[in-house]
Amino acid sequence: MDETLVAVKDVKKYYRLQKGFFSRKSLWVKAVDGVSLEIRKGETLGLVGESGCGKSTLGRLILRLEEPDEGTILFEGRNILEADAEGMKALRRQVQVIFQDPYSSLNPRKKVSSIIGEPFAIHGLAGGKEREEKIIELMEVVGLRPEQRNLYPHQFSGGQRQRIGIARALALRPKLIIADEPVSSLDVSIQAQIVNLLIDLQSQFGLTYLFISHDLNLIEYVSDWVAVMYLGKIVEWAKQEVIYEKPIHPYSEALFSASPSLDPLAKKERIPLEGDVPSPINPPPGCHFHTRCPLRIDRCSKEEPPLTPRPNGSLVACHVR
Repeated sequence: MDETLVAVKDVKKYYRLQKGFFSRKSLWVKAVDGVSLEIRKGETLGLVGESGCGKSTLGRLILRLEEPDEGTILFEGRNILEADAEGMKALRRQVQVIFQDPYSSLNPRKKVSSIIGEPFAIHGLAGGKEREEKIIELMEVVGLRPEQRNLYPHQFSGGQRQRIGIARALALRPKLIIADEPVSSLDVSIQAQIVNLLIDLQSQFGLTYLFISHDLNLIEYVSDWVAVMYLGKIVEWAKQEVIYEKPIHPYSEALFSASPSLDPLAKKERIPLEGDVPSPINPPPGCHFHTRCPLRIDRCSKEEPPLTPRPNGSLVACHVR
């Protein structure tokens, strides 16, 4: 039995920059540049990397909120890029999203009952009393009181608003939820509550998560697998315990060394990197990381390394290691 729910294969997404009227040269931002990965049923894939590396863009491509320029995206073995409008409507029931900002992702003019009940209305499911019962059930599942259903979003705290967003995402009982920085805009005291809620819901409903975040401690806590992204490419992909114990790619190693440890007695040696992240408009040839890599060799600037298996089960894109 194939346990793969989502398979992304060689996906690219380039954005054309608007130039002046007399300019003949087009410039392209290579946001996602040939990414391949898999998300297994019932598990969580944590996607990490520096800001601007293409994490959120990849999430939007899987949701088909944006169209890739190349590649395929398979959901339960079917290429969703070939789906028509009717096929995409059916897919929307299976794939949902939790947005980063619980303030802007909720319609301020609608009551909570309308927000949570909207998926039922769009898909023609559960009307009248049945819909009201399902809304109350969803609110209780995410830790909200049923009597709050007639309030507006501005009457809730940030954590409560995110619970509303989670309830909306759960309404159609999806198989995959893409959580794009779901707690980064919340107070630290609330973040743990929301993360633990998501973990409990995964166990309760058999959910699969793509968890996008720059918080490495959070990713360690929630993930079964971790993919590290740099300048539009996956540079390392491994089981959570493997990559956190000993990352192989020089970028992964430097990234994890910069994350503060939750253990006050732990001693961690910081690995500094040279320079800044290159522009995605003009990424370096060969390995995109070679301009900052302390281990680079001549081959790194000429030949792009493929993701290849390592003895510990990781997939790593590196000529040196």
